Amino acid sequence: MATGRATVLVEPNRLETWDVPVPEPEPGGALVRIVLGGVCGSDVHIATGEAGVMPFPIILGHEGIGRIEKLGGIETDYAGVPVKPGDLVYWSPIAACHRCYSCNVIDESPCENSRFFEHAEKPNWGSYADYAWLPNGLAFFRLPDGADPLAVAALGCALPTVLRGFDRCGTVRMGEAVVVQGAGPVGLSAVLVAAQAGARDVIVIDGFDQRLDVARSLGATATISLADSPEERRRKIYDMTGPAGPSLVVEAAGVLPAFPEGVELAGVHARYVILGLWGAIGTQPISPRDLTTRNLTIAGATFPKPKHYYEAMHLAARLQDQVPLAALISHRFAIGDAAAALETVKRGEAIKAVIDPEL
Repeated sequence: MATGRATVLVEPNRLETWDVPVPEPEPGGALVRIVLGGVCGSDVHIATGEAGVMPFPIILGHEGIGRIEKLGGIETDYAGVPVKPGDLVYWSPIAACHRCYSCNVIDESPCENSRFFEHAEKPNWGSYADYAWLPNGLAFFRLPDGADPLAVAALGCALPTVLRGFDRCGTVRMGEAVVVQGAGPVGLSAVLVAAQAGARDVIVIDGFDQRLDVARSLGATATISLADSPEERRRKIYDMTGPAGPSLVVEAAGVLPAFPEGVELAGVHARYVILGLWGAIGTQPISPRDLTTRNLTIAGATFPKPKHYYEAMHLAARLQDQVPLAALISHRFAIGDAAAALETVKRGEAIKAVIDPEL
């Protein structure tokens, strides 16, 4: 059997490059050759063990674009679009069972029997690899004609996460004031969606000037540095939005202290959407009375549905010539350099890093 390379997380903080078998696709599935594997901030939390115990050893990577090598007796993607070997596809990295309460009654993800990772020695859809084996039930979509894979990969799972968040917690309303905490991929995705939706103010907070510049290129109307004190940040935001304050705050920072600050920043009758704190396990104090007296809504969302990956792919393809999406990919790494890729993301040096098997 042919083999391909893969980055395997054997245990927390221990990465190895393995040669793994390249299996035939199962009925209803597909085998794809990876073109780009996105490096997500969640991968950093998984690799360090901060996100909890994983079913080690696992092949890292849950963001991917690949070229179909073989199909398991199917002729269309999960949107009914015809596919054939050679087509580029983008996939949702969660294999749902389609036979449980979450799947069929409340239409929510993840489902009770979802598979996120598979043992590294088994057929696998991790994207820090030469190949991904997409099982039956793991939704994939053919890239639209003319779509730039770099533009689709640039915001990885972050854009589907933001679309999921707004789908679950309420869409951005025309003319409202939005604050985004953090200008990593999730924050930049929130900026893009808010700007496209017609928000009046899109104010972004981050500690890296380069990221703030990128946020402006995607539609941010103002940026604020973490070098300012929390009190100064709040003053600047309210000077821009007026005494009512922002009507929507998006947490995309991924660090616990962002949470109480976001509650404090939110205006009266505002919504606070938590998207970035998936991997930061811990607690932070807030005043419950503030939620009542200011009529605040706090909501969280995670695990985008397949439809959010489909929507993100088409949004990126539509905007690729208007917004510099492909340019967001600032770093490329070979499969064997995954540790360096994770460290670069951890230090905040990358706008977006990818694993490129061709390197």
